[in-house]
Formats: sequence, structure tokens, C-alpha cells
Amino acid sequence: MSCHLCSMMVLLPGLLFILWSEAGLCLEHREFYFKGDIRHYSVDNDTVYIATEERLYQLSHDLMLVQSLTQRGVLKDPQSVYPQFTRVSETEKWNATFSVNVLLPLVSTKNLITCGVFDGWCGYCELLHSRNISKVLHMEHIQVGSLWRSSASVSFLVNVETRTQAETYILAAVQQNGVLPTQSSCPYMSTVQLHNTNNKQTGGIFSIRGENTNPAIDRKGDVDFVDGFQINSIIYLFSNLPSGGKGNKVRLLWLEGKGEKLQTLNSLRGATLSVPDGDRDRRLIASSVIPGGPPVLWSGVFSVEGEPTNTELVLFDISPDLSIATNKDPDFCDDECGDKSRQLPKMLEPKKVIFRQSSMTSVLAVRQKAWTVFFIGTGDGQLIKLSVDKNYHTTCPKVLYKTSDDRRVFSKLHLDQVDLKHVYVPFQNQIIRVPVSKCSSFKTVQDCWSAQDPYCVWCGSKQSCTFEDDCQDSDWLSIPDDSQQKMVSYKVSQDQTGQIMLITQIHVTVGEDALSNFACQFSASSRELFKKENPPPQFPHCTATLNIFPAEELHVAVKIRLGKTQLIERLNLLNCTDIRGEPTSTLCQKCIEAGCGWTTDGCSWANKGVANRPEISSITPSVVSFYGRNHAVLSGRNLGSVTRVRIQANQDCTPQEFPVWFNTGDRLTFHIPRAENKGVVKVCVLLPDGSCHGSVKITYRSAPSCMNITPSSSWISGKRRLTIIGSQLEFAEAIKHSTAQQEVRVPGNFLGNQFSQSV
Repeated sequence: MSCHLCSMMVLLPGLLFILWSEAGLCLEHREFYFKGDIRHYSVDNDTVYIATEERLYQLSHDLMLVQSLTQRGVLKDPQSVYPQFTRVSETEKWNATFSVNVLLPLVSTKNLITCGVFDGWCGYCELLHSRNISKVLHMEHIQVGSLWRSSASVSFLVNVETRTQAETYILAAVQQNGVLPTQSSCPYMSTVQLHNTNNKQTGGIFSIRGENTNPAIDRKGDVDFVDGFQINSIIYLFSNLPSGGKGNKVRLLWLEGKGEKLQTLNSLRGATLSVPDGDRDRRLIASSVIPGGPPVLWSGVFSVEGEPTNTELVLFDISPDLSIATNKDPDFCDDECGDKSRQLPKMLEPKKVIFRQSSMTSVLAVRQKAWTVFFIGTGDGQLIKLSVDKNYHTTCPKVLYKTSDDRRVFSKLHLDQVDLKHVYVPFQNQIIRVPVSKCSSFKTVQDCWSAQDPYCVWCGSKQSCTFEDDCQDSDWLSIPDDSQQKMVSYKVSQDQTGQIMLITQIHVTVGEDALSNFACQFSASSRELFKKENPPPQFPHCTATLNIFPAEELHVAVKIRLGKTQLIERLNLLNCTDIRGEPTSTLCQKCIEAGCGWTTDGCSWANKGVANRPEISSITPSVVSFYGRNHAVLSGRNLGSVTRVRIQANQDCTPQEFPVWFNTGDRLTFHIPRAENKGVVKVCVLLPDGSCHGSVKITYRSAPSCMNITPSSSWISGKRRLTIIGSQLEFAEAIKHSTAQQEVRVPGNFLGNQFSQSV
């Protein structure tokens, strides 16, 4: 498609698209507007299907309209048990609209399943040709999925290994909230059922029949389903169980897709997802499994205390525990759930709170090399990208797209399966195809690396930042598997014979061509400073041996070649043994910046001091009010070289740094600052070279408050023991007597939310 044709695809007046320089890449992003609000959407390999209130759309993977189908029509013989539905043109009169609740592409048979309801009728399904949705292959009045026009229900395809072959079924998990839909006279529908997808299966297409029964899973109370999927033979199903004033419970169900329908549903095992601050009411909003594994890692967006604006992204290991007895769950069962033999579900603890952000509504997790990339939709119309390394360290979140208004992002995001470089972002009546990265905006190798974007590589043959598969050969470099502050680091060491060596390390991953052409060249003011024969470079290290170390500062240039890419790193070296004086933070900084090692004895060669990296064991206090705390104590090992403490919130890319006031080598004091918000922050300690070590957490909570004081009077001479009653009093540092302008340190005899002190 030419760029001339692409420029004619503008959907709204004044909407501008940025033309890309390479042929065939015309638009930075594409979008499509619908008549009516999106109800459901699904992505095939190269097709996007969208069901709105009154139409069904078929789009190409790049959001070009292929076909649309009206859902308006006439119900003939409406008094019969199975009235016939016939679609009509836009201008003709109609008496029914087919509202889709289930939208599932069957890739293997090139079919599309749509199921839903008409007003006043129990259910209706159609089997369409996936390449021509106007071609109806089968229609049937049958109840599949929810009867609610808008509901917290999920449906997805599952594969079950039977004795003879693999069968594909629809797993329909239906919302229950104690309120009957309009079609209250319809047959009772169980909470979880397996429906057929073709006529060769027992009972015919859409039937729930098994070999000898109609197997199902029931729930005797309210349930809202959020997501479900299958990995290998295990089926995963997530739901919220509202329980009135007792708060919400988030449940995970495991099923094994083996045997027949009955065996699959009877293989039920379950767990409850425990989240940080478990006493607070949490609700699952959206979810995404993280590709790869084992283990099976999964991310969920949770709202806190029922507030959709207060959300966090939490990581869990949801690998199934097959040692749990089957069909003993107290909340989901195939008979009476009140049976006393039921077992409490297993509790799953989170591995990590990845991100906190206001009003998250959707999440998509993608593996990119050793990194996990999260695409997060928000309630105010943003698409945020967050990259997380193998150690769960996050980079700065980047906004890939934002609307001009506050339109909410739909609850499900999908990746374009054709190029794997775009994310589909649906809004109320619009869908946008957004690039996962803008690699070409980074113009130098340093900028490309500093972006910390797992999608971007520096292509040596093109001398540009691009996607890896757009680099014609394997001559590329990109960020390493773990987050690093610098592309090149170095140290100066001395071996047992007294030789002084300069060792550099480049923190990158590389393609095969770049790796096979790895070389380093060291140069200084005098060629005599370095020995002619140096150890051969061993990626990612290069080593140069010095003949002598001059008394003055040594300026060294290191040229690093990786394929056709060359880097120049300029270093300022000092003789480590010449850095002497009373140990201070300034001297320590000078030592570390020179590539030397710092120990409690002072500055030395890096091989003697490099191993003594700081370690943090604890912070006291670790829970404070949002006013912070003076004179906090950080304990650990090898803290003598620490000059500052860094505090960073998950979503904050401008961390705060604070000086150390007193340092004994294993204990130091610093001031915990006040915070704008309650929550958890990460703490590490800084060396003078800017590297940060260790990781502990500080939790900010509400400020202390006083509710009462008993007795409320005292003698003029004072010294009467008073008891103050309130909340969060453990965070108080002092009591100030306003009349005497006297400050008394606390706590005295602290007990719960009160303490006693003589005043």
C-alpha cells in the first residue's frame, strides 16, 4: 500500500498522521470508529472482530474495514418456541437486535461463533464464516454464556484431550448477582459449563451434554468473572466473590483439560489470591498471563478498598498445585457447596507489586527477550508501557498514547499477531493500533541504549535504532538482561605480581555478527603507559595492563568495537594507593569514581575492595506516617562507603536522595522524608559512583491523630501521668506542651492506639 493511499484513510477532519520514512510504513498508528459502543472484541491471527450494540465488524489486522454486518432484524413467529431471526437493511423496520455476549474465532475451522440475546428471549447463537461474516453457517436458539446485556462473565475456547482425540469446547463462566435478568423465565444455567463447537460432538453444536449427563460447576452466591485462559492442559479462571460487608475475595480456579467434560469439570481445584495489606478490600479488575515459564507467572490489576482510582499491578506465581484434592472447593462445586468436607482454598501470596497508578483498567504482558513488558490502559485514556527486568526492577513508565479527553480504555488489550509490534487499544466506540515502541526516535547508540527499551536495538549496518528484525544482519546491540545505570563500567586492580590492570565491561546484549567482531583499544597520552601485549578481549570484558602508573591523573580513551558500531569511553584514572586521608564521604567518592575499591581501611585496588558491596538488612522504623521520620536507622554490612540513601516510589522516575548523618560501617542514620501519598517505597544505598545497592521497603501510612486524653488536667508542678488515646500513635516522635513550649519525647508506655507519659 502506498503512502498516497494511506493518506486518504483519514477518518476525521483535521486528524493528522505522521508519515514514516521507510516505504510501506505510512502511519504511526491507525484507528477506527464504530457506530455504537463496543460490547466485545476478539483477535484472530490477522483479523479483528468487534461487536457493537447493533453491528458486527470484521477488520484487517491493520484496522482496514473488511466487512460489517447489521445485528438488526425481524423475529418471525415470535410466539413460537424458536422464532426465526432474519436481518434487515438499515432502512427497513426491525423488531429485534441481536446483542452479542460471546465472540470467539475458531482458527482451525475458519469459523466465528457469536452468541447472545434478544430482548425477552433466552438465547441465540450463530456460526459464521470467519472470512465472510455475512455467511451464516448455522443458527440456533440456545443459551450460551450470559443472558445479561452487560455482565461480568467470560467465555473462551478450551482444548480437552479425550480418549481418542482433542476436542475444542466453549467454557462459559456466567455472572451471578442475585438479580434475575429480563429473561427470568429461561432455563436455569449453571455457573460454569462446557459447550460444543461442532455437530460431531455429543449432543451437537453448542450443547452442554457429556457422555451420560450435563456436567457443570455451580456457585451458591454472587460471582463476577474477570478472565480465563488455558496453558497446555491446565485451564485458569479468575473471579471476584463479593460478600457484602465482609469485603471481596479474589479466587483462582484450576481445571485439567483431560478426559470428557465431566472429568474436566470435576478436576476443580482452587486458590485465593492474597494481596499486600490483606485486611483492605481488594477487587480484581483486569489480568494477563506472562508468556513463558514454567513457572506460570500472571499479573493482575487490583483496586483497593473498592476505589477504581486506587489501583496496583501485582505479580503472582499461579502454577497449579495438583496435590490439592479435586472437587472440594467451598465456593464452587457440582453439588451442595455447604458440605462440611469442603476444604479451604490454598492462599497464594504475591511475588511483587509491580506498579501503582491511578485508574488502571487493563493490562497486557509480553515477553521480550529476558524482559517483561506491560502495556497498561487507564480510565483517563492513556496507554502506558512499563518494562521489567529479570530481577523485577522496573524502568520508567512511558506513555505510548493518550486521548485528548478522559475516555476509558476497554478492559482487554491484544497484541497484533501479524507483526507483534502493535497493541490494539479499544475505547468506547473506537479502536486504535498503537506501536509498541518508537525506536527510530533515538538518534545515537547511547540514546538507544539509555531508553532502556527491550524492543529497540542499535543496528550497526544501518547506524540507527530500530527493531531487531528490521536489522538485516545480526550486527546489533541492545540493553542487557538486567537494568543498568551505565553502558560501560570499569575498575583498576592489582594482581599478585604487582601488575596494575584496567578492566572495562560493556553492559549490552549483542547479535552474532557484533559478537564475532568484538575488540577494544586503549590509548593514553603516552604509548609507553600500556603494555603492547594485553589479554585478548572476552566479551563483555576488555583488559589493559599498565607498565607504570603516573603520579598525575591518567586520562584514558577506550575504543570498543562491536561489529560496525564503535563506542568511545573516556576515563580519568588515579593511583588507588595515592588516594589517602581521613576517611570521609568525599574521599570515598573520589576513590570509587577512580575505579578503585573502598573498604573501611580506605582506598585500595578494586580487587581488594570491589567485593565489599553494601548490603541492607533492615530499616528502623520501616512503617511511618506520611510526615516521615527523623533519625531512622539503616543496618547492614559494608556501609562505610555509603554517602546517600535513595528513596523511590514505583511510579516515580525522579527518586529522592538524602545524605547520611552518621555511619559506623554497619549502621547509619538518615531522615525519612515526608510523602505526598500513602503506600510503599523502595530504598537502596548509594556509592559515590552513583551505583545503588540493596533493596528494602518503607511503608507510608496515615498520620497520628489524638482523640482523647485522660485525665484532662494536671498539677501546676506537672509530673502527672497522662494517657493519650488515638490512632497511629506509634508514629509520633514527641508531645509538645503548647503552654510551656516544652517538647517531650515519646513513646512512653505504648500500648495499641494509646500511650502514657508523665507531663
